[in-house]
Amino acid sequence: MKKTKLVFSIVREQSIFMMVVISVLAFLSILAFGIALSIGTGVIHWNNNWEKYATVQVIAQEHSAGVKKIFEENSNKIEYVKEISKDEMERMMKSWISSGAKITNYLPQMFEIKLKDASYMPDIKNKISTKAKFLTHSSALKNSVSAGWKIVSITILVLMLMLVSIGVCVSCISRNIAMLHKHELEILNQVGATDNFIAHQMQIIVAKISAKACAIGFIVAMPILWLILSTAHSARVGLLATLSLSGADIVALILLPIFIVIFSVYITKKTTLKILAGK
Repeated sequence: MKKTKLVFSIVREQSIFMMVVISVLAFLSILAFGIALSIGTGVIHWNNNWEKYATVQVIAQEHSAGVKKIFEENSNKIEYVKEISKDEMERMMKSWISSGAKITNYLPQMFEIKLKDASYMPDIKNKISTKAKFLTHSSALKNSVSAGWKIVSITILVLMLMLVSIGVCVSCISRNIAMLHKHELEILNQVGATDNFIAHQMQIIVAKISAKACAIGFIVAMPILWLILSTAHSARVGLLATLSLSGADIVALILLPIFIVIFSVYITKKTTLKILAGK
């Protein structure tokens, strides 16, 4: 394949400025996209994980035997049943009660159950609800899951704004470069060069700069993203502990810089053709 030679080039200051701008925007885009993917993956894992869990609260003690009988009759659907002791409940509620207060006599009998499959949940719930309070963990954590998806939406919005900013910056810089090299472009036109040929020249220049800038942004963003995820895991708090990147997420992160390069090249062509057309 014959390599296309450039018939003109931009000055070093223009190249450095363009590279810095695209590097920063690519870094922010990759970071925002990585956070969105990790939170989304975490929310999915969180939701799937807790769909099999439920808490059973036996308020009236005369129903305790009946609830245990239901557990035994449905043992083929239940992976395990754990009774939460009064001491455990007191420890969990310690920060919510005044010092020295005794609430043992007021606490219900509680069980934590895990089903073998989430599809068994409605049937088990219908059987137990007549004798005790049945609360699925997924419904109890509904607000946390909703908040997670809202954060994902916000980070996706930030990503879109970054991509729009890249498009605007590339367009403005390409226009500025074309205007600064207007004399060279006019000479090319006079010797018979077509508008598409000239635009292709600009595309090659921007592609090289964008590729280097996106590589820099990606290399800087990934360690910071892994640091954010490791910090979230070490916190061991709810949804934060589930944040992660799957193999598909990593592939998507790698494809994002490639998309930015292609997007920059496309914007460059559109801008250059408009300038050559006198618009």
